[in-house]
Amino acid sequence: MGKVAVTGAAGFIGSAVVRKLLEDRREVIALVEPGANTKNLDDLNIERVALDVNDVARLKKVLSGCEALYHLAAIYKTWMPNPEVIYRVNVEGTVSILLAAQEAKIKRIVYTSSIAAIGLVEAGVASEETEFNLFDIANDYILSKWQSERIAVRFAQSGLPVVIVNPGFPFGPRDVTPTPTGKIIVAMMNGEVPARGPGGFSAIDVDDCAAGHVLAEHKGRVGERYILANHNILFNDLLDLVARVAGTKAPLLPVPKELASLIGLGMELWADHVSHSEPLATYRAVRYAQRTAFFSNEKAKRELGLPTRPLEESIRRAVSWFRTSLR
Repeated sequence: MGKVAVTGAAGFIGSAVVRKLLEDRREVIALVEPGANTKNLDDLNIERVALDVNDVARLKKVLSGCEALYHLAAIYKTWMPNPEVIYRVNVEGTVSILLAAQEAKIKRIVYTSSIAAIGLVEAGVASEETEFNLFDIANDYILSKWQSERIAVRFAQSGLPVVIVNPGFPFGPRDVTPTPTGKIIVAMMNGEVPARGPGGFSAIDVDDCAAGHVLAEHKGRVGERYILANHNILFNDLLDLVARVAGTKAPLLPVPKELASLIGLGMELWADHVSHSEPLATYRAVRYAQRTAFFSNEKAKRELGLPTRPLEESIRRAVSWFRTSLR
């Protein structure tokens, strides 16, 4: 098999995809953001290239001769002092990488979107067919992923062999940053989650998510999207699970929706005008978290053969990794 390029290769899901490709004896070129933390790649035998995801000229050179491309490079943050950066990387970066892939005549492209780019079903389970309906609560990250996925779909409609995957909330080892999902684990381990609240979400083990990416390359249909999420779980049930695994106490105090939203708004305003550093929560992030964001993975299981490991195992792996890495 020919070379495979992976953007965002140093990230949580990206590095898991690289490891899965290496397990399959693929030759990998890891594309990383200049100055990115590459701890997740340090023990791997791969070629690394540091470049800006919008440097189309360099992208064309790097992708020349590659057989497949996995585009995972994105900013996964609920707040930034300058949100323009999110759109530059997530939206413009998608245009740049797909234009370069088009010229390089890449035979297969897996574009990593997010379940956040899919709408929600009130008191139900969303699927790949659920239209986006979150404009009232979508933050810049969610909007950027929705917009960039639409771009990927348009490229697929024009003939580019793009398959789209929509990961759920990933858990597991090697969450270096950590991501917003990893921060939940760390906060619980440190006893920093003060209260319980409504809402739920779809989770997946990071290595199952990586396997889903590779399966999408081989089995996915061009222009289709596949939800990579294995476990629908209420937020309070997750807190109880993490507490049991980590040996900590789960919070007992319930917080009403309105109060939680106001707290998120206060933290966001403080970050915007005083601290200029990432807050623990924002108004729209809280509003999204309060929804029951459940998704069906039936299509990914049926067409790709998406693997599923128990969520408790994923949480144990995450807790163990954080305990070692945070020492």
